Amino acid sequence: MQETMGTSGADSISSGADFTRWDVAEAKKIYNLPFNDLLFRAQSIHRAHFDPNAVQMSRLLSIKTGGCAEDCGYCSQSAHYPTGLKASKLMEVERVIAEAREAKDGGATRYCMGAAWRSPKERDMEAIVAMVRGVKALGMETCMTLGMLSLSQTERLAGAGLDYYNHNVDTSERFYSEIITTRTFADRLETLANVREAGIKVCAGGILGMGETVDDRISMLVTLANLPAAPESVPINMLIPMPGSKLADAPPVDPIDFVRTIGLARILMPKSHVRLSAGRTEMSDEMQALCFFAGANSIFVGETLLTADNPGEDHDAALFRRLGLKPMALEPMEPAE
Repeated sequence: MQETMGTSGADSISSGADFTRWDVAEAKKIYNLPFNDLLFRAQSIHRAHFDPNAVQMSRLLSIKTGGCAEDCGYCSQSAHYPTGLKASKLMEVERVIAEAREAKDGGATRYCMGAAWRSPKERDMEAIVAMVRGVKALGMETCMTLGMLSLSQTERLAGAGLDYYNHNVDTSERFYSEIITTRTFADRLETLANVREAGIKVCAGGILGMGETVDDRISMLVTLANLPAAPESVPINMLIPMPGSKLADAPPVDPIDFVRTIGLARILMPKSHVRLSAGRTEMSDEMQALCFFAGANSIFVGETLLTADNPGEDHDAALFRRLGLKPMALEPMEPAE
């Protein structure tokens, strides 16, 4: 069963054909539905494609921290802002694999590795490829976020067995230059196209709470849904204001607005994993529960997300017990070459 659209923007799911493109005005109508109607619709679609009580568990490791040449206003790792974060070199391959093994023992099925780069240099590619192969050999899904990639780099990562590449669009095309000036929205889309062409699954989402409007949030989701193929993974982050960064004093996101955004993401991208990502330390258990009901079915586990705090595994386990949720089983994978 697939989501179909009628002129009212409030139809239930039916067995109609998939739509390949969404209209911003129609998406806005859905977003503005009465809250109960929006959540019912999102949950109905969620149940048509996923086990409603299973959540995919990922672990994120910073394999190279700080000193980034980009000026992303939300990031503590940018060299443009006095955040006090000390830059580090690329982590050794053996340590990354050891950390991944520990994450697997803790229940994570996907291991995400992030480096604070504008784009990876050729001298680092050999180590990156070795990390992918090593984590893949543990039987985990692999994901990396390394900044912008050329097609040749994505093909090399695909050859190593990389499953996912994360490259967030962050916000709408209209608002993008207010947050980042060292690259363009089109640069982001070009990397996503290179990732898709190489046969790697796409992980792309955005951040709420950077001063954007509701229309910007809707436009961002429509951009993702209207890609040639929707991202398999859509992380929705709530800004964690980083001291010293451009957005250090950004006001918090309204919780109901955040849940509405999760619901819209589920409706626009029925088959994608929608990840409740950064910012969970500032969310109540009740807010997280509503996000799961609205269609979020993936989280990061562990104490940290790159340089930000994350709820501990004990807290997540307790919340899962209270809600009757379970970790999502890993789908069978082809063995790494």
